[in-house]
Amino acid sequence: QVQLVESGGGSVQAGGSLRLSCAASGYTYSRHCMGWFRQSPGKEREAVARIYPFGGTSYADSVKGRFTISQDNANNTLYLQMNSLKPEDTALYYCAAVQKPWVAVCGEDPTQYNDWGQGTQVTVSS
Repeated sequence: QVQLVESGGGSVQAGGSLRLSCAASGYTYSRHCMGWFRQSPGKEREAVARIYPFGGTSYADSVKGRFTISQDNANNTLYLQMNSLKPEDTALYYCAAVQKPWVAVCGEDPTQYNDWGQGTQVTVSS
């Protein structure tokens, strides 16, 4: 049974940092598209960062240079290091995975992702 569990959210002031974690059961991270998404009230869910089975990464323009996605394959954990946080980063953050392994394109469309965690709240105050 697949299960994704996020942790690490919280409240910080602008300019601060947080690291989100996503622990998985039922997945071998290195074989699957994995992504971090976020959603704030009244807005659509958006892709923040993605990591490919072959090791490449992609970021939303709004977080480039500030966020870093990584994974610990030995512990099957996905991370999102968030630095220089801004109030507009406030959202519920989700990790997600594509069930089919070795997919070449890990897109921004949330509908490509089959499994989701429950979300962890990030609040950035000015």
